[in-house]
Order: sequence, then structure tokens, then C-alpha cells
Amino acid sequence: MGAISGEEFLERIDRLNSKIWIDGKQVESKISEYPAFKGVLQSKASLYDLQFDKQLKNKLTYLSPETKEPIGLSFLQPKTKKDLKKRRTMIELWAKHTHGMMGRSPDYMNTAVMAFASSASFLKGKDHCFPENIQSLYERAKKQDLSFTHTFITPQVNRSQFYYECSKEPISAKVIAKNENGIIIKGARLLATQGGLTDEVLVYSAGGIMEKEFAYAFSIPTDTKGLKFICRESFVEGDSAFNYPLSSRYEEMDTVLVFDHVLVPWDRIFFYDNIEAANHFILQSSFHPFTLHQVITRQIVKTEFVLAVAELIVDTINLREYLHIQEKLSEIIIGLETMKALLLKSEINARLDEWGYMRPSITPLRVASNLFPKIYPRFCEIIEIIGASGMVSLPTEKDFSSDIRSDLDQYLQGTNKNAIDRVKIFRLAWDLTMSSFGTRQTQYERYFFGDPLRLSSLLYNNYPKEKYVKQISNLLNLSES
Repeated sequence: MGAISGEEFLERIDRLNSKIWIDGKQVESKISEYPAFKGVLQSKASLYDLQFDKQLKNKLTYLSPETKEPIGLSFLQPKTKKDLKKRRTMIELWAKHTHGMMGRSPDYMNTAVMAFASSASFLKGKDHCFPENIQSLYERAKKQDLSFTHTFITPQVNRSQFYYECSKEPISAKVIAKNENGIIIKGARLLATQGGLTDEVLVYSAGGIMEKEFAYAFSIPTDTKGLKFICRESFVEGDSAFNYPLSSRYEEMDTVLVFDHVLVPWDRIFFYDNIEAANHFILQSSFHPFTLHQVITRQIVKTEFVLAVAELIVDTINLREYLHIQEKLSEIIIGLETMKALLLKSEINARLDEWGYMRPSITPLRVASNLFPKIYPRFCEIIEIIGASGMVSLPTEKDFSSDIRSDLDQYLQGTNKNAIDRVKIFRLAWDLTMSSFGTRQTQYERYFFGDPLRLSSLLYNNYPKEKYVKQISNLLNLSES
């Protein structure tokens, strides 16, 4: 089959019998038509359709060596720096189509599955590890153009450093039994973005594991018996693209996963009862280099979008002559060019790993992943500051179709924009930064790859500082300690 169209994607999602709960009710209607999910699923479908655009097909897909079918390029295992650039081009094209607003566009998890498959040999010969199942998932995902969500973290019951769960009933999802068919999971996990809206869910115990029953990894269909997705409140305030230009299209639902005696078949399991694999595979694999490469590419596109929104506000109400406005927009430009430089350096310094795949250099990507959570909230603040009161005095689409239209045309016009265009621009800025969708975007980027302090610690502890210290030691003729 290979690459699928948007229509095929939506039909497949609608055929699922996933257990999705939102606002106290289970979703019974077609998933693709449910108001909270309709916009984001249509946006995802449009990404799949791009794979068949005559001008873009060769940039978004590659031919399978075995079947000669087109395969989504985010599944490509790069062997050369040229392959890395191809991957980046594909990610950019999809990100530009959604303005960088979809953190869980399909290419993110496709990249994760590809990375795990590229490093599966790490698990060979280890107890209760099945690297062949990772490879099998990768091959199936390529051939069927599967979509994924994932969950890597456990509920926030007690975040002290030495908390051990001792409740009678499991809170964090864990293995409670095994039989001839597989392992049985009970408990809950966070934080599956687009949970219930994908073909499969990848479940992974990602570090800090001290008990065997929590040391597992697998991928199962979204409609697996006993699996339930509990949604937060929807941030889709309406389907009007005028009133909600971003949230009506790109609102990605976040969910809690509940496992009620979920049977995970043996052929779906990557590892279980192996604390070493749970704590080290994700670090030793190419997961971080490749997924960070995808994430930073998307965040660059998002920053370009933020800069364009800020510049439109400046132009609309004629702010360009003020030095403090120029200084604020320069902050965004500096952040944008810094992120671009770090991404480019990761590709220039890419090297073949021990399994023969071209990994982007992790250090500049780690720097970027530490930088963006700090600068993105500032970019949103800049838009709020330059937009000022214009961000909160915003009429709706219906107002422009009412008897007060003449008042709006007179009093809400911009320097070089009519009232309706001015309001469109400011509603976009509001939806980007101040709506429930916008504030979720800020929090999402703050914690995209986890706790910022842990990210800083990881960067510090893995940065090659010794060569710089040696220069000083030589300068001062220090004795070796």
C-alpha cells in the first residue's frame, strides 16, 4: 500500500472502535466528525494528501526498494547527509502547511519508530527483549502509513525523588500478569497527544525505572480491548476560521490513557521486565538525535510564523518607527537564526552510528531544545505587548454580518488595512498567544522534551568540556589530579 491519502486516513480512523471519553461522555459518533477532533483530523488528512501532489510527491515520499511503492519520507533511515537533508525538507514542508502548530504531526512519531528500528540491535541477546518486534512494527508502519501517538510518562501522584508506589490498585500502568498470549497491563499513563485519533499508541517506560513491572515497551492498536482515552477539555471554541484561525484547525487533544487489564500480545512487545533496557535503550538509541531533528525543524517554521504575525501587527498599526518595537522583533529574529544555525550544525557534524545510520549531531540539537522553551514564551509576550489593547477588543465574524458593520468599518480600520482584515490579523495573534489554544501551545513548548532542568542537566553532563579545561591546565601548568 505505502503512502495513503487523507481520505484513506480518515476512513481508517473512523473504522476504529476506540474508547474516547470527553466531558463525561464516551464519543459514540464518527471520530472525524466530532467537533473537538474534526479540525485537527482534517488538517492531518491534508498532510497525507500532500504526498500525492505532483510537485511535492518526490519531496515527501521515496520508493520502497522492495515493492517500489511510495513510502512517507519521514520513515526513511538516513545513510548519508543528503538523506538527512531530504528528511529535513520533508519535515519543513509538512510544518509549513500547519505553520508549525502541530507538535504531533505524523512525521514526529514516524521518526520515533524509525529511530527505534534503526537502533533495535542494542536489544539483541538481552533478557526479555524482542528487537525483531520493533523491526516488524517499523515495516508494518511503512507499508500501511500508520499513524501513532505515544505515552512516555506516568501520573503525577508524588514527584519526590524517591517515591515508590504502594497503593493496593495500580496507579501507574504496570505489568500485573503474564500468560501464553502476552503481558497484562493495568493502571494509567500520561500524556498522549491526539490519543484515540491515531492507528496505534506506542507505550514506553523512558528512564528512571527501578521496578521490573514498570520496565516495558510496546505498540498496540488504539482500539485494543481495555484501553481507554480520557480527554481534557477541548480548546475548540468554534469552527469559524475567522474567529479561531488556529484552534479550529490545529487543536491537538491531550489524553490520559487508562489500561484496564489490557493484554499486550508477545509479538507487540519490545521488552519487559528489563530495567536496563527501560533506562538505557532510549539514551543509547538514535531516538533523541532524530526526534530532536524533527522537532527543531518544526519549531523553526513556527518561529517564522510568529515573526510574520508580529510584523503584520507592526505594519497594520504603523509601529515600525519605534526603536523598542524594532528591538523586540529583533529578539524573534535572533532566536530564529540561532535555531537555524544549530539545526544546520547538527547536519554538518552528523556521523554514522554503530549501526550504519547517519545521526545528526546531538549537542547542537540539545542546545536548541534548551533554548526554545525559554524563547517561545517570550515571543508570545512580545506579540501581546505590541498588540496591546487591540488583542482584547475583538469583534466576531457575526458582528461583521450585523447592523453594526459600518461602525466596525469606521473605528477598527488600520493604517493600511480595512477593519475586517485588521481584525483577522489580531484574532490570529490572540489565538496564537492568549486563547486557551495559545496558552496550551506555550506550555506544550515549555515541556515538549520534558523538565527543562533535566534537559539542562543532560546538556551539561554530556557536553565535551574537558578539552577546554585542558587548555587552561596547560596555560597554568597545572598538575594532573
